[in-house]
Amino acid sequence: MSTATAIQLEVSSPQAAEAQPLLDALSEQLGARFGSDGRASFTEWQANDPRYIFLLARMEGEAVGCGAVRPLAAGIGEVKRMFAKYSRQGIGEAVLQQLEAKAQQAGYAELWLETRVANTEACRFYLKNGYQRRPSYGRYVGRDNSACFGKHLLLSDAAESPSHD
Repeated sequence: MSTATAIQLEVSSPQAAEAQPLLDALSEQLGARFGSDGRASFTEWQANDPRYIFLLARMEGEAVGCGAVRPLAAGIGEVKRMFAKYSRQGIGEAVLQQLEAKAQQAGYAELWLETRVANTEACRFYLKNGYQRRPSYGRYVGRDNSACFGKHLLLSDAAESPSHD
């Protein structure tokens, strides 16, 4: 009965006013479900560094999703703060695909991420989008409740040629 609504994606900032309600909703969900809200993700955010990528998704002008990539190690970015206000609308997939494209443009060869083992929806989502379980990294080493994933980014002709937009 409903018709598909186009999702618009734009580069933004985690400090943007429209991003705050989304990040707050994500933190509330994570805190209620898993006891930790993940708010520390942007404490070292470098707004003027192109390796730090934050996307905002909109449908009919409404901010409905977000996601970020930050540098983790040489050539490796970490996906953070993925959130879709409405489930099963393609928002998360659109954000993730655009994050991957922007990450390639920024010079990342791989993306890693962590979610909770108990967050079965997120685990399924990342597997469905080509991510594979990988050993825990960084502060997640030794945490049995963490599920870490990674994906190699393939350099495409689009990523190697300059953009004309």
